[in-house]
Amino acid sequence: MGISISKASENDAGFLAKMILQSSRAEKKYGIYDLVFNTKTDEDLLSYLEKLIVTETKNHCHFSNFLIANIDSKQVGTLCSYEPRISTHAAFKKSLEEIGFDGDISEYEEILEVCDFEQNNRTLVFDFMEELEGFVDVGILKALMQKSLLTARLKGYRIAQTIVEIGSLEIILLYKKLGFKEVKQKECELYKEKFGRLGLALLEIEF
Repeated sequence: MGISISKASENDAGFLAKMILQSSRAEKKYGIYDLVFNTKTDEDLLSYLEKLIVTETKNHCHFSNFLIANIDSKQVGTLCSYEPRISTHAAFKKSLEEIGFDGDISEYEEILEVCDFEQNNRTLVFDFMEELEGFVDVGILKALMQKSLLTARLKGYRIAQTIVEIGSLEIILLYKKLGFKEVKQKECELYKEKFGRLGLALLEIEF
């Protein structure tokens, strides 16, 4: 059962949207994109995410940031890596305008301001590291990470970071197995109020 890694394209928007939603909820019923889009159904939410993935503006969810893992021609996992100097919050807001979304994102912005970390623009950010149920522990995420780090090194990066929820023991353990170390935690009452988790942890890897 060989794993192949490919760059995502616009045609992969449907699969990427599902993986983004799965990652953002992190086994919760309500995640950050539920807060942003405030839709009544998952179908509506996935539709917004699919549009966000293919905007002209390169936001952090953009398909060009993604690698996809495949087994026997089946898409089984994703990993996003983006440059924070390019995929800024302003770019995200511009993308929302592009897709015609004019909802109130002030709660999302408040969480970013109060609960997020100040990240260095000279670091690469990893996000949406996910795999399909039934394909856990077959080396998918390790293969995705190895390919992403190789690409990052070619771009001149030597440090990468990721942000996960405090208490997400499995994902934190997985990142540590891949060589990351936890460098900071930020407990946040607003985050706990919205999502039922204490706050966020910053993990980092030098390569």
